[in-house]
Order: sequence, then structure tokens, then C-alpha cells
Amino acid sequence: MTTECDVLIVGGGPAGSSLAWGLRKSGLNILIIDKQSFPRNKVCAGWVTPEVMQILDVDLDAYARENVLQSIDGFLTSSLGDKMVHTHYDDVVSFGIRRSEFDHYLLKRCAAPVIYGKSFKSMKRSGDSWLVNDEIKTRLIIGAGGHFCPVSRLLGTKNGKKDSIVTAQEIEFELTEEQQQKCSLKAEEPELYFLKDLSGYAWAFRKGEYINIGLGREDNHKLSEHVQDFVEHLKREGKLGFDLPDRFKGHAYILQNQSSRKIIDDGVMLIGDAVGLAYPQSGEGIRPAVESALIAADVIKHCDGKYDLSSLAGYRDRLHARFGTPNPNRRSWMPHRIKQALARFLLGNKWFSRRVVIDQWFLQRKQVPLQIE
Repeated sequence: MTTECDVLIVGGGPAGSSLAWGLRKSGLNILIIDKQSFPRNKVCAGWVTPEVMQILDVDLDAYARENVLQSIDGFLTSSLGDKMVHTHYDDVVSFGIRRSEFDHYLLKRCAAPVIYGKSFKSMKRSGDSWLVNDEIKTRLIIGAGGHFCPVSRLLGTKNGKKDSIVTAQEIEFELTEEQQQKCSLKAEEPELYFLKDLSGYAWAFRKGEYINIGLGREDNHKLSEHVQDFVEHLKREGKLGFDLPDRFKGHAYILQNQSSRKIIDDGVMLIGDAVGLAYPQSGEGIRPAVESALIAADVIKHCDGKYDLSSLAGYRDRLHARFGTPNPNRRSWMPHRIKQALARFLLGNKWFSRRVVIDQWFLQRKQVPLQIE
């Protein structure tokens, strides 16, 4: 038997569930499939700005009653090995969440039917619709499966050699009572350590009784060694007084404006990390993923059931207007040695750390709120 829907969303993460939530009053028949069951473990540092919670209309009190919601009012930043700069705010500027909880919450709340444990394997034309896996007929396919989204792959797009791909390894686990006593990290103040070669940064982030430690860089050159060196640094500095209980897990994503991937085609759209929208300085992908999904939902509602390339072009245009036009050839004009010396000096400056590193790079305070009519 064939299942029919108007919109098939492949991937139940924040992008996919936000799209379904944005289409909740559209009258369209929405279906989500995901190869995993929820709640599922998701490798991610796990912080979101208040803007994300606001645009998704998340009730913070209700969310916090059942899930981790760590308030953040400050940061510690440095070039790895140098003196840390403390930046404090008088209000909450971000929240720490556990992706396993956050993603499950959004997926349940969107109220769309979900088929768990269903991989996306094939797509072929059937009149003006698509036949997916020879069992689901849909007029529009949404690729929301992250960096390795199968829709993107079957669409014929490939990661270009010039795409700026970040690879990261991280670990998150619940602290025992003994480990809590031997951990000096403050829950309200994540610690950010920029690598000496400016290829990325590491972080140590406590969320109540949980801790997340990781490192990401724009290449995977000796990534595991960099991660281990960072863990040893935390131990030497007295941040961690115990060995980590598990292995680090890896993931990858494309930085914003550095992707050569196709965004739309007849009856197909990509959203979130499937497009490659992570902020270039911080690597954060939740806010742009959510915003891309809500932009896509608005475009879909105004398509009047026509999902050809020309009808979906508005999504691509609005995405570029919001996040910039991709240019994988973009490179820094400044010699690396000069940039490295200058960055190390600036990272030790309190004004630069607050106004540029935190306000602009990590909190995106210059980014105007997304307006959806």
C-alpha cells in the first residue's frame, strides 16, 4: 500500500520539526520520517539564544520543568593556553539544552505524524509527485537530514572541494556526585578556547548535572590529538579532576556561505544543515536551521500547491537575503601569520571579547529578528 502526503519531511531534528510546526495551520498533509527513534542521542554543544525560543514560541517555564534549560549569563574566552577573559551580562543571553531532549520536545510539539526507523532510500517521479522508497507518494520532499542528508545526496549534490567543512568531536554525560565535586566549571559560564592556528575552537560547558566538552576545526588534521590535548589542558588547569567515562563522538557541518550545494529543485527543498548554514565563527546551526525552516514554511504556504523550481525560487532568494549568497571561493586576504598574531592579541582584549567574540560571533546580536508574516 502507498502512503500519500503533500509534504514529506526527511529528518526530525530542529529544522524538520520547525518546518512541520510552521505548516501546522496550512491545511497541508505533513509526514515526517527519520531513520532513528526519539529521543535519540545527538552530538552537539547544545546552546540556543533566547531568539530561538522566542521565534518558536517555547514556554520556558514549561520546558524547564521536564528538561535541562541552563541559563547562561557569561562566558570565559581565550586563545588556548593564554589567560582567560571573563565576560558577564546582567541578563540571560543564552540557554544550555540537551539536544536529545530539545529535539524530542520540538518533534512532539509539531504534532505532525512521524514514522520512526524509516530511512530515505530512493525517490522517483510519479506524474507531478514523487514516489519515495516505492511506498510514500508526496508532492514535495524536504531534506532536513543534516550534513549527510540523503535527499541532498540523491538530488545529485556533492560536497565541493572548496566547501568549508568543519569536523568536530565532543562528549556529553551526566556527572556523578563525586565528579561534580571535582569539576570547577561554572554552569552559567561556558568556556571557549580558540586554537592557536585559528582553525577552530574548543569548549567546556556544564549544564547543571551534565557536562559537554568538544573541539571543532575546519579540517580533520589530527583532530583526535587536538581533542586529547584539550582534555589534558582542562585537567592541568583544575577544571576536571577525573577521567572521561566515554569516547568522543564526531560530526561535520558546512559553514554558512561556504556551500556549493543545490538548495531547491522541482518538488525538492533543503533546509538546515542539509543546506550548510552554520554560523562561520561559532559553528552554531540551530538558529539558522530553525529560521530556514520557517522561511521554507512561509514559501510553501504561498505556493498554492505548485512546487516546481520557479515556485520555490523565493525560498532560495530569501535564504540568501537572510544569510548571504554562498561563495565557496571566499578566502581571507590577510596572511595567516599576521592574522594569528593579531587574533591572539585581540582575544586577550576585554572589549573585543565582549563586543565581537560573544556579541557578534556567538550571540549574533547584530542579526535582526526574523520576520514571518
